[in-house]
Amino acid sequence: MLIHTVKPGESLWQISTAYGVPIKKIIEVNKLPNPNQLVNGQSLVIPKEDVVHIVRPGENLWKIAKDYGTTVQTIIKVNKITDPKSIYPGKRLYIPAPRHYVKTGERAWEIAKRYGVPLEALLKVNHIEDPRSIYPGMVLIIPRKQKPPMDVNAYIYNLDKEAIPIVREDGKYLTYLSPFAYLIKEDGSLQPIKDVPAIKTAYEENVVPMMSITNFTSTEKGENVANIILNSNEIQEKLLTNIINIMKEKGYQGLNVDFENVLPKDREPYNKFMQRTVDRLHPEGFFVSSALAPKVSAEQPGLLYEAHDYEAHGRIADFVVLMTYEWGARVGPPQAISPLNQIKRVLDYAVTVIPKEKIYFGFQIYARDWLLPHKKGQEARTFSPQEAILQAAKYGATIKYDPVAQSPYYRYRDEQGRMHEVWFEDARSAQAKFDTVKDYGLSGISYWVLGYPFPQNWVLLEDNFNIRKQL
Repeated sequence: MLIHTVKPGESLWQISTAYGVPIKKIIEVNKLPNPNQLVNGQSLVIPKEDVVHIVRPGENLWKIAKDYGTTVQTIIKVNKITDPKSIYPGKRLYIPAPRHYVKTGERAWEIAKRYGVPLEALLKVNHIEDPRSIYPGMVLIIPRKQKPPMDVNAYIYNLDKEAIPIVREDGKYLTYLSPFAYLIKEDGSLQPIKDVPAIKTAYEENVVPMMSITNFTSTEKGENVANIILNSNEIQEKLLTNIINIMKEKGYQGLNVDFENVLPKDREPYNKFMQRTVDRLHPEGFFVSSALAPKVSAEQPGLLYEAHDYEAHGRIADFVVLMTYEWGARVGPPQAISPLNQIKRVLDYAVTVIPKEKIYFGFQIYARDWLLPHKKGQEARTFSPQEAILQAAKYGATIKYDPVAQSPYYRYRDEQGRMHEVWFEDARSAQAKFDTVKDYGLSGISYWVLGYPFPQNWVLLEDNFNIRKQL
């Protein structure tokens, strides 16, 4: 896939012509609600097998060509490189997909077999409905084969019947689904949630349901209830028994522990609870994961961080979800919600104490709109990236892109004359995050949270990775 940033005055027809991709395909892959009203600075996914590769440290043209199934000469030619030794980390290289010229008597399935790609993939990238319709001289694009495997989790808090259409739409991209969340109580009981429709639909989409438990709500930090649970073996045993009973009754296959705002003095009791949880659940055939705050060092101060022991959770749990989002908090000042420069600081620390194969990259998929000037405690409005584009079009805003945070944003003035600042995710920021997942060699991505339409994300996710299905 390629990503195009709309320039002032550009039309969809011009973009379609420049890339040789039908307008219909661009509209479809981006789910453009109003194709005749593009926004300056808006990013568009262009459905082509050609890609742009960002050179990584230690790479050379031979390795890059080998990885993409092309030749050094092709890369040199299309990028007009005069000195092959002059490439450097961060340089952008256009990598065209391999092409095949159909010869007389060749059939589509034979060509697919020759290149080691599924026939369905070959037909899809060439927009061919009938494999018998190929002819001599026709140029076929060969789909890329090398995509790393990836586990994908997503939390969802739209439950009961509301969950059904969301899980049906996004389920094909998921390994796990985590209905959020069972709230623990001081006596070890759990507040029920209406998760049956989400679980049932998950199984229909070959997605593994993962039970989520937490200690906090939108109005309660939960540090006191966590303190009571973590310091009573008796209550813990009751809690774990309740968890196992629910998992067996509802069909959950694993557990995600999301204890937040745990008191610093409860750091070691939290570690012991995680070990007790694994010791109880593993013999029953269940896996165990945890959600951890975004730390940059072992002793990072603050209620959100101190009791989250990266090394211990990485050793005890089957995997951990790093909650690498919410810098641009709902009640905080306007800024990127998931700035990549900050996320990389977290990952730089995380990979030193947690095995990479146990790390899931936390990815938020929503936008925020802050009123300016920001006042302390004033809440931002949360909505979807898709709505962020519609709003930019409505107010005639120009979308800008922060190259450090790797996040798009814009400002606009509303009908009352008030200024607003909006930060969101787009194709560029999603691709930057996927590149980071590859660079760090992580094994999973975890979305917070389903229910905010972001079609570009799912298209790019599928383009970058082979999503594991455990069922």
